[in-house]
Amino acid sequence: MSTKDFVEKDYYKVLGVPKDATEAEIKKAYRKLAREYHPDANKGDTSAEERFKEISEANDILGDPKKRKEYDEARALFGNGGFRPGPGAGGSFNFDLGDLFGGAQGGAGGFGGGGLGDMFGGLFNRGGAGTGTRTQPRRGQDIESEVTLSFTEAVDGATVPLRMSSQAPCKACSGTGDANGTPRVCPTCVGTGQVSRGSGGGFSLTDPCADCKGRGLIAENPCEVCKGSGRARSSRTMQVRIPAGVFDGQRIRLRGKGAPGERGGPAGDLYVVVHVGAHPVFGRKDDNLTVTVPVSFAEATLGGEIRVPTLGGPAVTLKLPPGTPNGRTMRARGKGAVRKDGTRGDLLVTVEVAVPTALSDKAREALEAFRDATADEDTRAALFEAAKGA
Repeated sequence: MSTKDFVEKDYYKVLGVPKDATEAEIKKAYRKLAREYHPDANKGDTSAEERFKEISEANDILGDPKKRKEYDEARALFGNGGFRPGPGAGGSFNFDLGDLFGGAQGGAGGFGGGGLGDMFGGLFNRGGAGTGTRTQPRRGQDIESEVTLSFTEAVDGATVPLRMSSQAPCKACSGTGDANGTPRVCPTCVGTGQVSRGSGGGFSLTDPCADCKGRGLIAENPCEVCKGSGRARSSRTMQVRIPAGVFDGQRIRLRGKGAPGERGGPAGDLYVVVHVGAHPVFGRKDDNLTVTVPVSFAEATLGGEIRVPTLGGPAVTLKLPPGTPNGRTMRARGKGAVRKDGTRGDLLVTVEVAVPTALSDKAREALEAFRDATADEDTRAALFEAAKGA
């Protein structure tokens, strides 16, 4: 990507969000567009594939707060007539945007390098070095995918197959771009992939070579598969281990599992967004699991022991104190979800007093006898007292 292309690309417009959009708004817009234009959902549609690339590139920048800040600064720097030396700069001005952006690491997939610093690092030549910028190894593109797990898989962890599509070295030409595998060095840039041009003021600009499109090589007999680019769409299925205890919506980073790099550069990263299905019995609260257990009126009143199911394990027995009110929560320690340190959270057991809808004659007689025996007790007396004092 040339500097001009970068400055003119409006990633906010690509995702359809305003410049002051929140991280949540950017994430929501990306997911919606990614599902719509994903290659798997648009077989053979090259326009959808190109649109998907643009969306992914925009998300790589705007979805990362640090890269987004650098992008906004770069747009502000170049978007209004270019950079101009400040007062007192004198007749020459040696400035390297690597000083401004050089701290960016981790590579945006759309740039294929180590962040904005790598892209701008050769834009200005320091001290009139005049030797040009050597073509550097390029980091592979970051890839984002999604996976849906059952409630139990999310709690215990699971290994799942994941099918991914990304740009990789063309297998037909071994990444050379030439059908015979023998490209020649570009005479214009002498294999560097970049050309410099003076712009006055004591510094020069460096752009990708137009003749070889920044590759440093020219294919005499362009490969029919990749059209001489040396890169082609590649699909692969890999087994991905999802750690125990993941939450719904969590984004997991797998280093080096993204698209392969170029010219010996490292592979990108794989980001997996996890979706977790509901469970008919259990719920989740942080690292704890939750369950609601019905108890009879007699159990709640007289107390006793109740058996409680656990997720994927044997039932546990909890002691129910006499006079347990409806909605009380008890704790079964170590029966919850797995934490990051390998320990487990707890199982939170909420008691729900069950009211019978049908009674036998014997049960009805016993209940009526209980009602008569407690007729002198006003259950709602405290309620009325509180209402008077309010």
